[in-house]
Amino acid sequence: MSHLPDPIRRAIEITPAAGTRERVIDITTLGRRTGRPRRIEIFFYRAAGTTYLCSGASGAATDWRANLLANPNFTFHLKNGIRADLPARATLVTGPAERQAVLAEIVADLNQPHDPGTIRPTRLEDWADSRLMRISFRHRS
Repeated sequence: MSHLPDPIRRAIEITPAAGTRERVIDITTLGRRTGRPRRIEIFFYRAAGTTYLCSGASGAATDWRANLLANPNFTFHLKNGIRADLPARATLVTGPAERQAVLAEIVADLNQPHDPGTIRPTRLEDWADSRLMRISFRHRS
């Protein structure tokens, strides 16, 4: 992320003090069936110095995950505070050790008492089936 301007980098490198609003972005990905651009609102998280998209505690199937599996290049839209459209790439996280570490950090972060409006998972076990994708930000062509 060192290639990003400082204000944009800081907006993505959120701290545990960040509330729910700061974690909401849109992504534009190609629909897996239609091939047309599709804009989806989603939460992003920072863990272990990396940016992730995560389905949350439900673990239910998600359109964004299916679309990104079919077409991993997408646009990451910051929309609260700093606004920016960033080219990005998604990679599915399947390794048990990485999944466990990242989900534990996300759950610990969301359980901080800093923002009463933040989603409050209480148990890591509830997040075990979460859809999790690692995000890398690409240079503009």
